[in-house]
Amino acid sequence: MRPASDVVEAGPRRTTLDNGLTVLSEHIPGVRSVAFGAFVQAGSIHETPASMGVSHLLEHMVFKGTPTRSARQLSLEVESLGGSLDAYTTREYTSYQARVLAEHLDVAADVIGDLVFRPLLREEDLRLERNVILEEIGMVEDTPDDLVFELHNELLWGDHPYGYSILGTRETVNALGTDALRTLHARAYHPGRLVVAAAGKVEHEALVEALLRTGWGAAPAGDATPLPSRAPVTAPPGYRHRRDRSLTQTHVVFGSATPPHADERRYALSLVSMVLGGGMSSRLFQKVREELGLAYAVHTFQAFHVDTGMQGVYVASAPGTARQATQAIRDELRRLVDAGIVGDELAAAKRQLRGQVILSQESVTNHMYRAAGEVLYGEPFRPLDVVLAEIDAIDEGAVLAVAREFFDPDRQSVLSLGPKTVG
Repeated sequence: MRPASDVVEAGPRRTTLDNGLTVLSEHIPGVRSVAFGAFVQAGSIHETPASMGVSHLLEHMVFKGTPTRSARQLSLEVESLGGSLDAYTTREYTSYQARVLAEHLDVAADVIGDLVFRPLLREEDLRLERNVILEEIGMVEDTPDDLVFELHNELLWGDHPYGYSILGTRETVNALGTDALRTLHARAYHPGRLVVAAAGKVEHEALVEALLRTGWGAAPAGDATPLPSRAPVTAPPGYRHRRDRSLTQTHVVFGSATPPHADERRYALSLVSMVLGGGMSSRLFQKVREELGLAYAVHTFQAFHVDTGMQGVYVASAPGTARQATQAIRDELRRLVDAGIVGDELAAAKRQLRGQVILSQESVTNHMYRAAGEVLYGEPFRPLDVVLAEIDAIDEGAVLAVAREFFDPDRQSVLSLGPKTVG
């Protein structure tokens, strides 16, 4: 029997302020920092084709200044204390977060509250920031191992927003104006659609008091009704090639839809993906790179969302060998579907997955994400020992079931980018 963890986890504490703001925190002994995040429940799945990229553009624009702080002051106040300030946009939400020493929690709360609730959203700033976004889109277009994933999303999800680019397109970004930004800000940037989470050297009562001191409790509640989104529908499995004769490699992505974040099969899926292509010891790395010498980069990937998920395989190979590399991947997928993962290999995989889960929880930022996930994904907190027990309980039958349902080579959508096709 494996020993239990040293600390019994009580889970994040939770408070709802009078204006509807949800606040979660987890105290972590032995650290001196705090990860503080505000999560706006608006992302690319809430967009239309014409507004594609508006959530990401707004994320950029809130950093351009407030009535009391310039763009430089917003970052300087946190960074001058040794902290960091960051933001990103996902399919389901937009995140603003800071990592600071515990004694600077008020500063983090004040700065993030200012940029979330009181951005200027000026036309002159939009003209400049639009160019920044267009440069970001250009970086993706010039980076084939990024672009191939964008193209694969379009193939897998068709015209559903999961197939949209989070960055938007050149056409949509050029068309978006301050009116669209202000409309989204009014719809989503208020306590009814906000989650605040913190983890590290923080006491819950002190966090709530810091939020009240810095104005979070005074913000108008707003509408808490979730933003509308369409149920995801995947396109039938197929193959598509984007020809680019300028590339020296052919980039290939296999992928299929999976269950969502809260599905009980998530860890079995993660285990299968890890064995298949999760590291240097994985089947694909050993076969495609070490044994056949057909690629430098070959790996699996996965993502779990609120209402769906996806898994897949990426490989890049010379045009003359890409078809062989692709066939080697198909062969490994077939072997996985036919025989599963058994015996010592399964035991080793569970040890590896357990280790990854435990190591991930040594980050205060990951604890913050886990706390916010209670609301963002509707997933109740589960102590680490419970998660580890679920991993231990994965048996050969569970592995074979998810392998056959989600990793069958005949059920994959395949996208290639490069000089030659592989289909």
